[in-house]
Amino acid sequence: MVSREDVVEGVKKILLEAETKLSDDVIEAIRRAYEEEEGYAKKILKAILENVEYSSKNKIPMCQDTGIPVFFVELGRELSLDFNLYDAIREGVVEATKEIPLRPNAVHPITRKNSGDNTGMHMPLISVEIVEGDRMKIAVMPKGAGSENVSALKMLLPSQVNEIKKFVVEVVKNAGGKPCPPIFIGVGIGSTFDGAAKLAKKALLRNVTEMNEFELEILNAVNELGIGAGGLGGKYTALAVLVEMGHCHTASLPVAVNIQCWANRRAWVELR
Repeated sequence: MVSREDVVEGVKKILLEAETKLSDDVIEAIRRAYEEEEGYAKKILKAILENVEYSSKNKIPMCQDTGIPVFFVELGRELSLDFNLYDAIREGVVEATKEIPLRPNAVHPITRKNSGDNTGMHMPLISVEIVEGDRMKIAVMPKGAGSENVSALKMLLPSQVNEIKKFVVEVVKNAGGKPCPPIFIGVGIGSTFDGAAKLAKKALLRNVTEMNEFELEILNAVNELGIGAGGLGGKYTALAVLVEMGHCHTASLPVAVNIQCWANRRAWVELR
């Protein structure tokens, strides 16, 4: 049986892992770009790899912007909980903020008063999906402001399907070097206004080395921009484009583009 303490400790564990280590697929993508780049871009990618190695070895955050905590939870329908899951995750965030430590980034949207512990109204952001089985899987994705601020959503018309790629490229072009490229791009197509944004974020949890033809087509178009690592030019403006789709209203075509910096931070824990 999963206890409240299991969740609190699990959240602390994956926050530490996400903040201090990159998963193997992300490192592979960065290393591949490093091997193929030249000039300033190669130097920047080398610095990124050295930074990741140092943060992992010393268990310190790889970026001063430790982001805001975004969670995706898969909850097995056979699992019985005798505690408030949301409160347990929140407690894990509060303790992780103190212990890792994490920069307190959660502020009131109007007064800008900082809560001091990365929690607050509707924060952390938690999405729960009921699945088969008797296990709980929690994924965390710390999201920094530099990449979040250049993300975008557009309500296209059904007749504009062929403009999806153009929109993604425009978003990246407008972002330039602000999101610390080379970036990872999550794209949500369909669903609703808010649903598309959620799909775009969720897409970034996927293995970044596994893309289909549609995703590779968009990736190639993005890399033709030549923005490159650090915004100083190069072959790799983006390292992956990951798309998630959802059925939508017959009269609409929502498309969301969620940009993630080179530090595509995420980690998982499974409890039962």
